[in-house]
Amino acid sequence: MNDTFLRACKGQETDYTPIWIMRQAGRYLPAYHTVRDKITFLELCKTPELAAEVSIQPVDIIGVDAAIMFSDILVPIEKMGAPLEFREKQGPVFPSPIRDQAAVDRLGIPDPEDDLGYVMETVRILRRELKDKVPLIGFSGAPFTLATYLIEGGSSRNFLNTKMMMYNAPELYKSLMDKITECTATYLKGQIAAGVQTVQIFDSWVGVLSPPDFAEFALPYVSRIIREIKEVSDIPVIYFANNGATLIDQSLTSGADVLGIDWRVNLSSVVKTVNGRAAIQGNMDPLALFLPPDKLEKRIAAVLREARGAKGHIFNLGHGIVPQTDPEKARLTVELVHKLSRRD
Repeated sequence: MNDTFLRACKGQETDYTPIWIMRQAGRYLPAYHTVRDKITFLELCKTPELAAEVSIQPVDIIGVDAAIMFSDILVPIEKMGAPLEFREKQGPVFPSPIRDQAAVDRLGIPDPEDDLGYVMETVRILRRELKDKVPLIGFSGAPFTLATYLIEGGSSRNFLNTKMMMYNAPELYKSLMDKITECTATYLKGQIAAGVQTVQIFDSWVGVLSPPDFAEFALPYVSRIIREIKEVSDIPVIYFANNGATLIDQSLTSGADVLGIDWRVNLSSVVKTVNGRAAIQGNMDPLALFLPPDKLEKRIAAVLREARGAKGHIFNLGHGIVPQTDPEKARLTVELVHKLSRRD
């Protein structure tokens, strides 16, 4: 198996910089549409054989150094007892937002095998299929990001309801976050038991918080999850705080082995801040994939140059690949990262 990705996560020497791409199993690939057009998004997440198929597609088509299981961060939250809908042009919607203690009390903690067995079966299929290929990444949302969906009822521009609860009903907010944190830790430990070799915690919306609010209302819950993971496993943990350039110092205290970095900050400054305390992942702008090939090569070379001196570096986009991307550009990106970073 190509273990370059795992070695980089652990800060070990590699022959080249490994690369995977957030949302690599998705809408930019025609092969994905062949599967997805026959089934709803949630049905795809809940059908292990098909979820495994689309997870493997980018490994075979564009040559990435790691696979990530196909699912959605909100899948375990639905199983807590919060009805979830995916609406066209609107995205995920929770028709009954969680905004009082009675609603929090009604939420349960799903069992990984009994309630989310389809995810665990997807993991098991992928480990068998990827045995001689690349490592498998599992994932979850971070508690703050998951809480925003429950409190707002979906995505939001200013997260008014979430911040009102944080500021005006801190005990209610803590009660909800404690329950989501327990759910998330249990879910990730289930994935680990099923066979994932790394996990990434996605904090998609945490960049809306100021550093003091991050320290009080988000970071402690991520740290708790990572502590629980480390009690049962030594696999690498990646923490990705989107739009989190102001939060890097604090994110280092989470216990994560790797920090995912978005494109809004130069990696050279991140390398100095991190100072060997974690590996880094990132951080090319997803829309840089629309550059002409010669300029794309220069952009990739710049990211690799900025990452020099890091304890370990995994090349990635600073957020998910967009559906309009030409798959050939994704394949070229993988090829260029491998070529330009090769250690002779």
